[in-house]
Amino acid sequence: MYLIQKAILASAGSLLMSLLAILPAVAADRSMGFGVDFGGTPGRWNAITDVPGVSVGHVTLISGQGVLRRGEGPVRTGVTAVLPRGQDRMAEPVFAGLYSMNGNGELTGSYWVAESGLLSGPIMLTGTTGVGAVRSAVADWGA
Repeated sequence: MYLIQKAILASAGSLLMSLLAILPAVAADRSMGFGVDFGGTPGRWNAITDVPGVSVGHVTLISGQGVLRRGEGPVRTGVTAVLPRGQDRMAEPVFAGLYSMNGNGELTGSYWVAESGLLSGPIMLTGTTGVGAVRSAVADWGA
């Protein structure tokens, strides 16, 4: 299962980074939809995609049904990519910081962000078991 999941996530990561589809957000699922007031005026979609120059893409993979069989499936996984300056300005880093609320999860690249205060690549979000495959896919994509 691990090898299949790794291959699927690597393919999804590469596909995602190549396509970077801009996805609108649903306002009802946002904090403001629950009455949280942040002040200011939200953009058209009330989402990060409203920020000029930011690119966001997402892939969800659902394959197979039934009982989990190692090496066969089923598979339920996904990955989200955020390019703070879009694909055309990847060489220009952005200021960055990090915070780990409960110490859980993997923050690949966190030492560089903590040391330099800069981020010079995409922000990738995935499940815990997909972190390595996604990191590898980003490294292959950026090579």
